[in-house]
Amino acid sequence: MSTNEKMNEEFKTWMCLICGWVYDEAAGLPDEGIAPGTRWADVPMNWTCPECGARKEDFEMVSI
Repeated sequence: MSTNEKMNEEFKTWMCLICGWVYDEAAGLPDEGIAPGTRWADVPMNWTCPECGARKEDFEMVSI
């Protein structure tokens, strides 16, 4: 997928299956150094849920 195709793709939301906290790609997590517009695939693998500490693989894409 080209960069332009990635840019035109809708932002998605990812929910922690442990606590229900939601990561919104459009909003990012500026307080944790993740800029708005950061795609889930670009969130570091060692990142953990700010609410419960769950790992990235404990999240699932959800439509809101």
